[in-house]
Amino acid sequence: MRTIISFAALFLSIILMQLSSGGVGPLDALSGLALEFSTAEIGILGSAHYLGFFLGCWWSPRLMGTVGHSRAFAAFTAAGTIGLMAHMILLDPVAWALMRVAVGLSVAGCYTIIEAWLQAKVTNETRGRTMGIYRIADMGASLVAQMLISVLEPASYVSYNILAILCCASLLPLTLTRRQQPETPDAPRLRPMLAIACSPLAVAGVIVAALSSATFRMVGPLYGQQVGLAVDQIAYFLASFVLGGALAQYPAGWLSDKYDRRKVLIGFSIAAILSCFATIFVTDLATSGVMLMAFLFGLTSFPIFSVSTAHANDFATSEQRIELSAALMFFYALGAIAAPYLAAALIEGFGPQAMFVMIAAGHLGLILFGLARMRARATNTERTRYIWSLRTSFVIGRLTGASRDKKDKED
Repeated sequence: MRTIISFAALFLSIILMQLSSGGVGPLDALSGLALEFSTAEIGILGSAHYLGFFLGCWWSPRLMGTVGHSRAFAAFTAAGTIGLMAHMILLDPVAWALMRVAVGLSVAGCYTIIEAWLQAKVTNETRGRTMGIYRIADMGASLVAQMLISVLEPASYVSYNILAILCCASLLPLTLTRRQQPETPDAPRLRPMLAIACSPLAVAGVIVAALSSATFRMVGPLYGQQVGLAVDQIAYFLASFVLGGALAQYPAGWLSDKYDRRKVLIGFSIAAILSCFATIFVTDLATSGVMLMAFLFGLTSFPIFSVSTAHANDFATSEQRIELSAALMFFYALGAIAAPYLAAALIEGFGPQAMFVMIAAGHLGLILFGLARMRARATNTERTRYIWSLRTSFVIGRLTGASRDKKDKED
């Protein structure tokens, strides 16, 4: 309870930001359909979001070092609010893509500042509880955000205004808190080759995780619309995916800590392919069946990022972990930028099932590469602790690194 009270302002800011940013993706997809944007143009909106996310991850530590936590948070919140409110002023897909860059920039910047603030204030004794509450706050808000589209009318100024209000409201808890602003940490160096040197398989894993998650979150509403789901049903469809991913983390952690993580990665990818094939070939499903398929897809694909991250950390030193986390997030962002546009283009050319064909192909590539890596070198028997890794910023490694080091010392 003390942990919740101590960081209440930070957690509330994250909840409000997640409600805003998590709702804009599916709302944009449905609004684009209402405004007769092409499927490929709607896919570009999702890619633009992750381009802004990448830019925000890189720039936010530097801005925070220049103007401080609170001012940087205010700047990023303003960028997100402007991006949301401008949607119904300029009804053009290119303009919307620029607005989504602003929203993605805002999300990454705000998460970076919150996580830097948490890292400065947590102790080794409170780190585990703090991260647990942080995950619950983030995932719970993400789940609710998917449900917002069931009550938000597509292509409506009021709908985007509500999201903008939530984004703007996230500024209040953090700026009004009495907690002293911490010193600004050094920005982590971005060294992508460090991740490749530690584990090429982990790099492939986070890219495939981006292929699965970014595609489903940004293009999933198009799939739902084309298979006959109503708007409120699409909300449950997306929420089922998020719920499945959340529930998968604990068994994934147990398997990852007990068995060779390469085998765990391959196993989850096989299961993800089976869930994709079930969605592709099982036709005429009732609405409940479609929801179940989304749940199973989240259950099988969501843990791949965390397992990949844990596998990479098995081959890293304590001093490398912060930069390794940033490098893995870099590759995740690259995959997330490319995936929504590619999936939307395939849907436009070959129909809604093409989205799951593309995702299945990505997981098949991960399986083959995983088998090749198992022949190339033995795994590290001194494994680090499995951490449910959030895909939020380049500085998340500061929060998780100490927990992995603790496992190293226990072993």
